[in-house]
Amino acid sequence: MHHRAFIRTLSAEQRRSLTLKSDFRGLLALTLHWGAIVVVGCLIAWRVPFWPLLLPVQGVLIVFLFTLLHETVHRTAFASQWINDWVARICGLAILLPSEWFRYFHFAHHRHTQDPENDPELADPKPETVARYVLHISGIPVWRSQIKTLFRLALDGGDDSFTPSSGRLKVRREARTMLGIYLALAIVSIYVGSALAVYVWIVPMLLGQPFLRLYLLAEHGRCPFVANMLENSRTTFTNIVVRQLAWNMPYHSEHHSYPVVPFYKLPELHRLVRDHLKTTERGYRRFHQAYIGELER
Repeated sequence: MHHRAFIRTLSAEQRRSLTLKSDFRGLLALTLHWGAIVVVGCLIAWRVPFWPLLLPVQGVLIVFLFTLLHETVHRTAFASQWINDWVARICGLAILLPSEWFRYFHFAHHRHTQDPENDPELADPKPETVARYVLHISGIPVWRSQIKTLFRLALDGGDDSFTPSSGRLKVRREARTMLGIYLALAIVSIYVGSALAVYVWIVPMLLGQPFLRLYLLAEHGRCPFVANMLENSRTTFTNIVVRQLAWNMPYHSEHHSYPVVPFYKLPELHRLVRDHLKTTERGYRRFHQAYIGELER
């Protein structure tokens, strides 16, 4: 079944239920995610026993703000648009990814999913050798790309085809604001002689990025180049911890099939569409074992 045909099978009541957004559910999930970052960050700052072991934990919590950024650029994490927009800006600031630009980028990805000519996510091909797989998972290419993009956007708002001319001023303003905040934070840290930001933010992000790369590669890696969202996106069955951390985005085929469904309704959508899913995997370990196995062959 094509994803559009599936959507047509839903009743008006099912559509209303599936697309119901909630500030309460969003703020509850936000409190858990941001609260965990604050708690772990405080433990690192206080240098509790074995605190270095908390650095990758903090890193995973921070880099997975990407999944919250993703949900908020869709404006489905919360019922209130202003909460979505401000949470998106803060998450983007934390992970060096301007939210206004990412909204245009991501909507182009949804319009042209797995279209080699138009999907901006395919501008950087998925790794096709073991060496490139290791480099990809390291996170080095994505940090290089995001820093380059941030400065490029700060200069002129960018010339990406998916960014409308009417949005470039907004994109440029956000990028410049972000660079200004980073500069101010660096100056204050040097002035007071504190490396706190390095230990609770920068080093953890570097350690956490490989986990995000492993997660994201499963969303579309080795998926067919077709227009049907039930085929070109992968749903990965995983545990509740990963689902909570990733704001239910392991239900990725469901999300692409019906993007206006908020994160907390995706399990409900999954129950309705699961018999029609074409591309799934039982766990991230199994996905990467198969992926590496293909590369080695």
